[in-house]
Amino acid sequence: MKRMVPMLAIAATSYFIYACNNTSNSEGRSDDSAYVAGPTSTGADSISGQGVDSIADTTFASKAAISGMAEVAFGKLALEKGQHARIKEFASMMVSDHGKANAELQQIAKANNILLPTALDAEHQQKQNDLASKSGTEFDRAYVTAMIEGHEKTRDLMEQGKSSLENEELKGFAEKTTPVVLHHLELINTIKTEIK
Repeated sequence: MKRMVPMLAIAATSYFIYACNNTSNSEGRSDDSAYVAGPTSTGADSISGQGVDSIADTTFASKAAISGMAEVAFGKLALEKGQHARIKEFASMMVSDHGKANAELQQIAKANNILLPTALDAEHQQKQNDLASKSGTEFDRAYVTAMIEGHEKTRDLMEQGKSSLENEELKGFAEKTTPVVLHHLELINTIKTEIK
């Protein structure tokens, strides 16, 4: 029995030392390979990913994505419902040009860990629903109005992006897209004069 007491004391001491060491590892995490660090950055950083740190940059990317998706969706609708030949021609250009821009923005977003929206927001969805409810010349006029308003907003977004974005890829996208949007805006204003 006298021999058992020292052995129990050694075992208890060993367990206590092991428990203390294990506690310090779990707090320090220095050698715990299963530990996954929690977020140490702000919510904006965790949303934007490691390539983009600015909320302005992620906001720009999101707005540009929604705008581009809307131009393609409205263009497809105009290809079905438009009556005027110039409307159909313009709509085809929208699907092509904005489809390419959307793909380019998607690549930039992927490279910079930006999560882009995959559907229209409520405002653009409402516009699409309104357009879908019209036909004939009424549709053509409504489409022209939607294109002018949309391209003016996109122009402003791109112009602002060229001067204020921090991410160089997004800034380059804004610079490259601005002249395309300006060309579209000029064309649709010309088409407006032809629609009676």
